[in-house]
Formats: sequence, structure tokens, C-alpha cells
Amino acid sequence: MTDWDGDERRPARVVVHHVVNPEGGIPFRRVTIMGQEAGKAYGTADVVAFIRRAGLDDVDVDDPGLIDWEGGGPAVWE
Repeated sequence: MTDWDGDERRPARVVVHHVVNPEGGIPFRRVTIMGQEAGKAYGTADVVAFIRRAGLDDVDVDDPGLIDWEGGGPAVWE
């Protein structure tokens, strides 16, 4: 999935997009990892699960070097 230089592991680049609030539905945020669609997150636990599935075990949702939160941070889901 990734081209890495040498043996150095680089963290996945994660974008948690703006909240989508469908009429009559549950608000969610799309998550992309290194440009690939990871899925719809309904809370931070979903974001962490997507990141772990991408191969990272140590996840800090407040790490700006790992996650770009568009339209608000990890507490914004509406």
C-alpha cells in the first residue's frame, strides 16, 4: 500500500473529514488513510479501529502528525 524509503516506517496519513449529518440518519465522518477510503466513523473508536487496521497500533487521536481533523477535532460528531 505504501512506498517507503529504506527500513524506516512512516505513520499512515489520516484525514477525518467534516461531519456529514444525513436527514433522519446518524452523523458520521468519512475517514481516509493515505488517500484511500477507510470508511464512515461514528465516533473516535471507529477512527482508531480504521488506523489499527491500516497497521498502526499506537494511536493518539490528538496527534496532528498522524491525523488531520477537518471541521473540528475528535470531540466533534454533530
